[in-house]
Amino acid sequence: MSPCTIEAYRDTFRLFLRYARDIVHCPPSRLSFAVFNAQNVLAFLAHLEKDRRNSRPTRNARLAALRSFIRYALDLVGPELLPEAQRILAIPFKRHRQRLLGFLTTDEIDAILSVTAATWSGRRDRLLFTLLYNTGARVSEVTAIRVIDVSNRDFKHVDLRGKGRKYRTVPLWLKTRRMIRQWVNENRLPDEASLLPNRFGQALSRSGVQDRLRQLVIKATRICPSIRNHAVSPHTFRHSTAMHMLQSGVLPEVISLWLGHESLNSTHLYIEADIAMKEKALQRINPPKTPHRRFKADDKLLRFLDSL
Repeated sequence: MSPCTIEAYRDTFRLFLRYARDIVHCPPSRLSFAVFNAQNVLAFLAHLEKDRRNSRPTRNARLAALRSFIRYALDLVGPELLPEAQRILAIPFKRHRQRLLGFLTTDEIDAILSVTAATWSGRRDRLLFTLLYNTGARVSEVTAIRVIDVSNRDFKHVDLRGKGRKYRTVPLWLKTRRMIRQWVNENRLPDEASLLPNRFGQALSRSGVQDRLRQLVIKATRICPSIRNHAVSPHTFRHSTAMHMLQSGVLPEVISLWLGHESLNSTHLYIEADIAMKEKALQRINPPKTPHRRFKADDKLLRFLDSL
């Protein structure tokens, strides 16, 4: 599993063990396996939603971690755990409304990039968000880029390490190549160094990227007020890349490979979000030619029968 998945599973068991401690009044290190049953799991999930105010997707993510653990425990403990394991695995995920993916227009992205300062951190931020848009990478993938990940391909491509230890190579615009070359030469960065370091020379953190973007969005809103209509996060650049490729006629299968999606279903979410493409599709269909008919009220007797 990826480090992010391990952290999510860790947090799930932190919450579950504390909940179990409170209901059986026993320290987590002394809890028996009997506490891990379907009744307690259901109560824990209800606690997440009612007491902690967690959303359904968060509740489902916690359940996924618990179900993964019971499968693992089943192999270790043996068949005597099978009945309880089946009951836990039978707990369903809750359905929830899928939010539409937000994305920025090219003008809005240009506005954000244009307000980066000429300082060292400003030039790094400009390269950072240009790379996010160019590659459509996740934040963790971009912050993990080392100099060698671009220099070993003569700065024409970048090697990205994605979720589940999956690797992919993405080509770079000529403009992006020049920015990277200049950045590496100015800072004399060695091959193993982080391409986008903080002031201590270490790789930028996710929270650091979010903070830098928040400051840029505040400035960019003054010259491009439409940015106020979006909840802009680093992941918004990934959505924007995919949406602009889709609008340019790139096949969803290619976009899926570009983004490193394991399933094409993930890429189909972008198709659902693009109202402009739906409007173009509607224009290709002629409305029915059935003549308009005026409404005529039914006979009083029929109206009476309809009202029963």
